[in-house]
Amino acid sequence: MPKADTQDLELLVIPGDGIGREVTDQACRIAEWFIGRGMRLSLRRIAFGLEVWERHGCLMTAETLAAIRASRAILFGAIGGDAYDDIPLDIVRSQGLLRIRKELDLYANLRPVRTWPSLEPICPLVPALARGVDLLIVRELADGLYYGEPRGISTDADGARTGINTMRYSEASIRRIVRAALEVAATRSGRLTSVDKSNVLETSQLWRRVMLEEAAARPEVAVAHMLVDNCALQLMRRPGQFDVIVTENLFGDILSDEAGAITGSLGMLPSASLRFGGKAAGRQGLYEPVHGSAPDIAGRGIANPLGAILSLALAFRFSLDAPQAADLLEAAVEAALADGARTIDIMHAGGRQVDCNGMGDAVLAALDILAPATSGRG
Repeated sequence: MPKADTQDLELLVIPGDGIGREVTDQACRIAEWFIGRGMRLSLRRIAFGLEVWERHGCLMTAETLAAIRASRAILFGAIGGDAYDDIPLDIVRSQGLLRIRKELDLYANLRPVRTWPSLEPICPLVPALARGVDLLIVRELADGLYYGEPRGISTDADGARTGINTMRYSEASIRRIVRAALEVAATRSGRLTSVDKSNVLETSQLWRRVMLEEAAARPEVAVAHMLVDNCALQLMRRPGQFDVIVTENLFGDILSDEAGAITGSLGMLPSASLRFGGKAAGRQGLYEPVHGSAPDIAGRGIANPLGAILSLALAFRFSLDAPQAADLLEAAVEAALADGARTIDIMHAGGRQVDCNGMGDAVLAALDILAPATSGRG
């Protein structure tokens, strides 16, 4: 069984809100299987979100922030829900997920999107168009509209309200994310699509200029440029044309959720938030499924944990120096799906409906088959 390192590593688990607790529980069961097979890894759980708000009047304690800063790999469940409507927005921004991303300078968000042969019947696209899709969206995560100032809601003398958000991008922010995307594209097919709105936005005009400058230094990568509205269309019309897509924060947020249709469900999508530079393995990273907290189904045990489980695979690959474990886990997910295991969001004729825990069981069973050993799971 491949080991993560000669030194014990820690995976910090932050379940968060809603179904975050349920899906991270299943990812932790998977991590414990690998620990039982010799991976030198420990799990540490820490509270975050509404649970902390109810007890302490904040979303993130100083202890939690210190643990986050010190962790190489963080598995995050989800955050959000109707209860957040009663929490001041400035607190959500300063103590929530945006704070973690900014605090750790995790500016590169990798969102892999692939088609799973067993899930073709639930893909809304014609099977011939979706078959074999394996693309990666690289989303800038630490700048842009979500962080720009000034922002807020103002009221004039007549009582009329105006909402203000500022789209702002520095050259440095653009340069480092396009360099990261070029680096990733060079390890794949050598094709990169840069997505912007340069026909309207000055931030996108700067984005395209910097992209052209950086692309000139990486001639081994073929770079194409596409407007975001066209990209949204092309993802549904012919997704196989893409390999790596790089784009700014807001566009990446929207396009990656749209791409969930290719997979069949947002519940299937993992993500990794990283800071590039230095060696590829061992980077500090935040790993989370793309879906939200889904408060409408929280506590019912029906959530799809595969986004969280596949996020663990990304943690193995990028932060925990265990690429073989990542490959094995992704193969086990594919085997569990091929065997018919389906949570309700990916259910179709011929599948076997299971709950959240049952999908965890299916992945563990596949791991046992793919990597048999006399020892137990631990």
